[in-house]
Amino acid sequence: MEDQPSVTAAIEQIAPRLRSARLKKGVSLADLARTTGISTSTLSRLESAQRKPSLELLLPITAALGIPLDEIVAAPRILDPRVPQQPTRKDGRVLVPLSRQQGEPRAYKMTIPAHDSEPHLRTHDGYEWLYVLRGRLRVKLSDQDFVMGAGEAAEFDCRIPHWFGAAGRGSVEVLSLFGKQGERIHLRTRRR
Repeated sequence: MEDQPSVTAAIEQIAPRLRSARLKKGVSLADLARTTGISTSTLSRLESAQRKPSLELLLPITAALGIPLDEIVAAPRILDPRVPQQPTRKDGRVLVPLSRQQGEPRAYKMTIPAHDSEPHLRTHDGYEWLYVLRGRLRVKLSDQDFVMGAGEAAEFDCRIPHWFGAAGRGSVEVLSLFGKQGERIHLRTRRR
């Protein structure tokens, strides 16, 4: 049996779901009242959560709207928020996805090996955000060349030629957020 908070949450969602379904079908309250035999005021109170829903009321409404009852009364699904981490390698860098979705934005943890220290400038649309978690990060931004340590952050327009990699003898850890507009965040943590 479901716990009381889940039942309460499902009941609270009925009113906005009813209204949304009716509007989506392009049906007025008056038309729905004529079709179901339920008064306009009762339908209005159901949609504004001023009246508790019952099967007596919901069954004729969902039938008239041509939608399954589950669409109105189903309890919200709560998914496991943990993201499966399946590392991949790209150009010697290890990328661990930190977001589940395949769309935008996407987040990654990136480990850059110490030997990845030769700049190869590139450009793309959007903005780049960097934050060093561990190690030392060398950033080349057009003519600028600088090193960031753990806890430092930077941001820049990705249309400017740029590159980042390891600075020093150890690897670097970076967190990266990437979206359609090129939004990215790169973070690295230093283990002590």
